[in-house]
Amino acid sequence: MFTGLIEETGTILNVDKGLNELYLTIECNKILDGLKIGDSVAVDGACQTVIEIKAKSFKVYASSQTLSVTTFNNLIKGDIVNLERTLRLGDRLDGHMVSGHIDGLATLKNIRKESETTLLTFETDSKLTSQIVNKGSVSINGVSLTVAEINSNLFTIAVIPHTLNNTNLKYLKINDKVNLETDIIAKYVEKYLLSNDNNNNKATTIDMNLLERNGFL
Repeated sequence: MFTGLIEETGTILNVDKGLNELYLTIECNKILDGLKIGDSVAVDGACQTVIEIKAKSFKVYASSQTLSVTTFNNLIKGDIVNLERTLRLGDRLDGHMVSGHIDGLATLKNIRKESETTLLTFETDSKLTSQIVNKGSVSINGVSLTVAEINSNLFTIAVIPHTLNNTNLKYLKINDKVNLETDIIAKYVEKYLLSNDNNNNKATTIDMNLLERNGFL
């Protein structure tokens, strides 16, 4: 489990691609302190197991399942990735509960500034936007962010200068794809509502009528 607070960015040193798998070697500094073989590290939000450690880098293995839902297939040498070690019991939870299990991809559609804040608008599948709520939390490339607005398949997140300057979000361009993880609580609520609707056991979406039937309004 992670918090979505990026500890540092790392640089891809090598991408060794197989048929349906790949190995990533990542150069970094801070997170190597105390890192062990078998530990988990969130790489751009995707939980990966460390299989090798060197003086200034570590290596992870990405399975076909990881490749099917992340941007890892597009990574090349020199790319910058966000890195976070796992949450330790007793630590402050300053972000939100991030599992490191990517739900899918989102595409950057707009960038605009409001004073010092950068607003990034993404488009994603409706199955994922159903798990995103205004003022709720999402993880973009592993970064815990607050949803400023949501409209159909589009959602906008607000990024403060510190977050922008210390993550790879500052390198994003229009039509770039990112790893998206929706809020774990939203997933459980959605599953509960859709499977326990009193009047329609075949409900497929959450709407105002469904919420009212289940006592939320």
